[in-house]
Amino acid sequence: MTLFDFESGGQQVQLVRARLVVAYDGAGFHGFAAQPRVPTVAGALREGLEKVLGAPVELTCAGRTDRGVHAWGQVVSFDAPADRFDPVGLQRSLNRLCGPAIVVREASVAAADFDARHSAIGRTYRYTVLNRPVPDPFLSHLVWHVDTPLDLALLRLACDPLIGEHDFSAFCRKAKGRDGQPLSLVRNIRSAGWTDLGDGRLRFEVSANAFCHQMVRSLVGTLVGVGTGRLHAGQLLGILASGSRQGAGPLAPPQGLCLWQVDYPEPFATDG
Repeated sequence: MTLFDFESGGQQVQLVRARLVVAYDGAGFHGFAAQPRVPTVAGALREGLEKVLGAPVELTCAGRTDRGVHAWGQVVSFDAPADRFDPVGLQRSLNRLCGPAIVVREASVAAADFDARHSAIGRTYRYTVLNRPVPDPFLSHLVWHVDTPLDLALLRLACDPLIGEHDFSAFCRKAKGRDGQPLSLVRNIRSAGWTDLGDGRLRFEVSANAFCHQMVRSLVGTLVGVGTGRLHAGQLLGILASGSRQGAGPLAPPQGLCLWQVDYPEPFATDG
């Protein structure tokens, strides 16, 4: 357990770096990041944490998911008073306060320099498509219903050009840094592929060192265009090289997307 101190009201308070693995159904939230006057995952989680710990909390997450996007393996870090941080009790209390929409799967003490976002070396997302003529009301908030038949072989073939390090400007919303300069949209996709789950459910899984804003949804929208025959798999390289959003397909809707897993280097991977 790594502890450090800060001054509060003239008294020295010991802090511990805490780490949570969080799952949530994003349907009822305006994304992860806290926003005024609307429900967010961070807002609900912070409110629960401050109620349990009796102290203010600042959260850092591995990935700021958008409105309607889900997570199974979101990772959150924050500093908590050491004398009030009981991982087992905190997990139980938070799940009572925030569940079932938000569930803490794991709670643990991390190294003092652990940061949920900046310590991560990889992230994996899953996107689920329901490809059959009739939608399913019980899955509607978890899948994108596509009634046009998709060719699974073409979907898989279209993944090949995405593997490796590329500038994904064609698949991302442009962003600028604090200095006003455009941020790099170069990312390294380590694996990407489609799986037939049966009963019309198709799952796209993609892993990379990091992702740009709306990158996975843009990729899925483009790949589905290949699966329907609107685009050819060979066009993916040209779309990548163009750097233009005009060549890519439309954004896939958010409800099919799930942040599945976040990877950390060995010193941090063993803390949770």
